[in-house]
Amino acid sequence: MAIIRISEIREMTPNERAESLQDLSNELLRERASAAAGGMPENPGRIRELRRTIARIETVEREGSR
Repeated sequence: MAIIRISEIREMTPNERAESLQDLSNELLRERASAAAGGMPENPGRIRELRRTIARIETVEREGSR
């Protein structure tokens, strides 16, 4: 899944955000598993970008609950 900008996240419906969050979390899990297994990740910065995108989605979710 591609990295999502904050403006794109805000335009999503809550269901789309939840689905994207689940997809990104699964992708992060796979990336971490491959790194833990001793394999060299194809894109070393991918884990960092996934973490940041997940944080962006969670931040928008918290903003909506106020």
